[in-house]
Amino acid sequence: MNNKHIIIIEDEADIQELIKYTLSKEGYKVTGFTSGEEGLKSVKQLKPDLILLDLMLPGMDGLEICRQLKKESTTDHIPIIMLTAKTEESDIVSGLEMGADDYITKPFSPKVLIARIRSLFRRLKSKEITEQSVIELDDIIINPGKFEVLVNSKPIVLTLTEFQILHQLAKKPGWVFTRDQLIDSIRGEDVIITDRSIDVQIVGLRKKLGKLGHQIETVRGIGYRFKE
Repeated sequence: MNNKHIIIIEDEADIQELIKYTLSKEGYKVTGFTSGEEGLKSVKQLKPDLILLDLMLPGMDGLEICRQLKKESTTDHIPIIMLTAKTEESDIVSGLEMGADDYITKPFSPKVLIARIRSLFRRLKSKEITEQSVIELDDIIINPGKFEVLVNSKPIVLTLTEFQILHQLAKKPGWVFTRDQLIDSIRGEDVIITDRSIDVQIVGLRKKLGKLGHQIETVRGIGYRFKE
């Protein structure tokens, strides 16, 4: 962890200093910027391991920075955790759909921030799950090749749409997926799916998973994630 370089783009000096102090104590190399333009330029030059990005910045805001970083091949792999106010749900959704990896709402405790950063680095370090890999999480086994889901070693019957949603969530435990991202993951030209029907599919999935249905968590105003 000591070799990880984190760039903070946050215009509130007090918040930035608190984050820098917290991360430095954990052994991270930290660089901070209060300007979106300056932060974007430095990210492209320094190629950090993680970006903590405030969405509400003067001048170039966080969403525009995220958009520019994710459209370029030299920076699209750099993970981004958005720092947001609780009233910015629509901006959170936009950021996630642009490619941000996670978000944390202000005010937040240093312990929560460190936990989210460690969690993200663990996920990035783990081997990427391919489309045909068998996934084992808790007492749930998902076999895409066989179109099979076992719960406590017993098969459960899912529709194609339910299976695709479960598979998408389970491939990246802890990652937040917006409803639009889940819609995009569902294949088939004859499938008509909406935000509302995603919610209905999730309800059905939870029922079929029984006591393990709580593994699919609702992120209010944003979407869903599979519990890490």
